[in-house]
Amino acid sequence: MRFLVTNDDGILATGIQCLIDAAEPLGEVTVVAPDREQSATSHALTLHHPVRPVQRAERRWQVDGTPTDCVMLALGALMDEQPDFVLSGINHGQNMGEDVLYSGTVSAAMEGLSLGIRAIALSFAGGDLRADVSLLEQQIPTVTKLLRHLVALPNFPEKTLLNVNLPPIPPEQVKGVKLTRLGTRVYSNSLRKMEDPWGRPIFWIGGGSVTWTGEENSDFRAVKDGYISVTPLRLDLTHHDRLTAPEDWWLDL
Repeated sequence: MRFLVTNDDGILATGIQCLIDAAEPLGEVTVVAPDREQSATSHALTLHHPVRPVQRAERRWQVDGTPTDCVMLALGALMDEQPDFVLSGINHGQNMGEDVLYSGTVSAAMEGLSLGIRAIALSFAGGDLRADVSLLEQQIPTVTKLLRHLVALPNFPEKTLLNVNLPPIPPEQVKGVKLTRLGTRVYSNSLRKMEDPWGRPIFWIGGGSVTWTGEENSDFRAVKDGYISVTPLRLDLTHHDRLTAPEDWWLDL
């Protein structure tokens, strides 16, 4: 089994080392990851200047680009053989609900999927940068066990990536694994107005407060209740129900 491992927190982040340690018992691991944090870059590609891969060790590369750049370079130039899976993470922070639209972690997995490789994105819901990283390191045996199960699924769904969120609790307290749908999150007060040194208005995006909601089978509810959430995602954003019942909303031109 061959794995490509990447992330959006940078090659030196604790999460990617935890994912490497979790995946290595299952097969050969190649790492191609950004050289710095690339959170919330979504599916961005670097088009206006070249990207430079730097080899740090055998099967270990850092790239001055986005997570999507990393996957494209790995599959198109750096790996001699295509991997069986793209593994992205472990992100230090949840990627649930609408977060998947912004997440570099999820988008790296999506890039693998778009290039024909099965993909899994993993996140640890203890997202506060002040959270104890040792709690993340404790998840390694749990992630190994979960990955062993997922990569061995006899009918891994086609054109689908699996978005995994780990609850921010010690592994012995995890109640199990639930198959989930995306929940909903709302950010409040995430824009902060400031002034630059010349008195001109600037805005800092981030912070504020987050409100999560979700039905019984949502990712948010599963993580809140102490379960590992596994949400199948696809590239096709088409709202198929609206196509099968257009008379409810569509007027012919």
